[in-house]
Amino acid sequence: MQISLNPENNAAGVICYLLSPADLNGASLGDLPAQTILAGAKQARFRGNAGNVFETFVADANGDGARRIVLLGLGGADRTALDIEKAGAALTAKYLTSGEKALHIDAGASPAQLDDHALASLLTGVYLRSWQMDQYHTTKPAEALPSLKTVSLSGGGDALSGAWESAKAVAEGVFLTRELVAEPANIIYPESFVERCAPLAELGVEITVLDDAEMRELGMGALLGVAQGSRKPARLLVMRWKGTDSAQRPLVLVGKGVTFDTGGISIKPAAGMEAMKWDMGGAGAVAGTMKALAGRKAKADVIGICGLVENMPDGNAQRPGDVVTTMSGQTVEVINTDAEGRLVLCDALHWAQEEYDPEYIVDLATLTGAMIIALGHDHGGMFSNDDGLADMLTGAGKSAGDPLWRMPLGASYDKLINSPIADIKNVGPRQAGSITAAQFLQRFIKSGVKWAHLDIAGMVWADKPGHVWGKGATGYGVRLLDNMVAAHFEQK
Repeated sequence: MQISLNPENNAAGVICYLLSPADLNGASLGDLPAQTILAGAKQARFRGNAGNVFETFVADANGDGARRIVLLGLGGADRTALDIEKAGAALTAKYLTSGEKALHIDAGASPAQLDDHALASLLTGVYLRSWQMDQYHTTKPAEALPSLKTVSLSGGGDALSGAWESAKAVAEGVFLTRELVAEPANIIYPESFVERCAPLAELGVEITVLDDAEMRELGMGALLGVAQGSRKPARLLVMRWKGTDSAQRPLVLVGKGVTFDTGGISIKPAAGMEAMKWDMGGAGAVAGTMKALAGRKAKADVIGICGLVENMPDGNAQRPGDVVTTMSGQTVEVINTDAEGRLVLCDALHWAQEEYDPEYIVDLATLTGAMIIALGHDHGGMFSNDDGLADMLTGAGKSAGDPLWRMPLGASYDKLINSPIADIKNVGPRQAGSITAAQFLQRFIKSGVKWAHLDIAGMVWADKPGHVWGKGATGYGVRLLDNMVAAHFEQK
């Protein structure tokens, strides 16, 4: 979808006006018969709430045809940026496959007046909801494919262009994440994941890749143990956006990138296994965040690391009961090969701390089914050893629409993952499964490092449309991390 600002000529098939609930009591709609239109809207139970849409037709002045008019509700005076995004997304959802090719938002003539940052939020919702993945359809009916190609907006001020360019850059990062998550595993595997991220170098991102030989030399026995059952070699992808010359230690983001997870020898049930193409959602979020930061030229030093493997059950796959040695030197008894994400992350986390000495490190992973049982699909789970970092993430999640819920950590859980023959085992009992996974990771965090683990298993994929995404990949995590960087790690 192409979005244009303040076009000189508007030939859009749909004209949109923005309203608040109070505007229904009498408002001007430019040269339109406002009283008649608003009366019809009320009769159709249009209330002006965020995301309400009312459509009508108005005869052209010359009587040759009719204009398609839509009223878009923004909510009342207490509306938030997320409410405005929701409204923009509702507009796209209605017209994306409607047959209309163009839509124009007349903000200048609208009863509800928004400032430029609010208009950028409106366009963010419009743009985010437009993403679809249709390249593999060969027989899909034309009416089911996106028809809406252009959205224009008039009435913005001098600050709109800059605000929208920044917001668009973040949305493009979300799109990269959705693309990586939605692609099937025969298309996205460790090597091709790296290839999809290579264009970030054009934005100024420094990219380094460690292959399996280099990781073996470093002693990453846990990560490589997961990968050894696959014919697809593992990769460690490192992306650095250095948007400042500050000597401050970098923020490090680490993502679990299991590009397909069969469970290994502890194989998953066949039903639903196709969904495990999105088990690299944490790595996808890290890659999308790096694109967002680079795209908007964030004045921050951020490093994104993706541990990329495929977990397959061939004759060389690791077995339940195997003991692996991690890069940190700690040994792990592999009780269940389907608890592989923590094995990938522990080596990636240790390497990140050795290489970059970060003060803050955040990992993201579709780590446990137990997190979906605990929180469903409304919140990601957060575990942290630092209250300040936890507060940063919670606030960023709320403002981004990527909510988090903090879960407990505690030494009392450690005994559940102590191993009789190694330093640690990779799973404990069924109870507190998400917590013991976080406790496992915490053993690889160095003293003094402020760390948070985000278990986003329930958030990266949606079986039904949300406000700013359709069914499928959501892009969860990108806006959360971008907001945290903007609020707390960016040089002002």
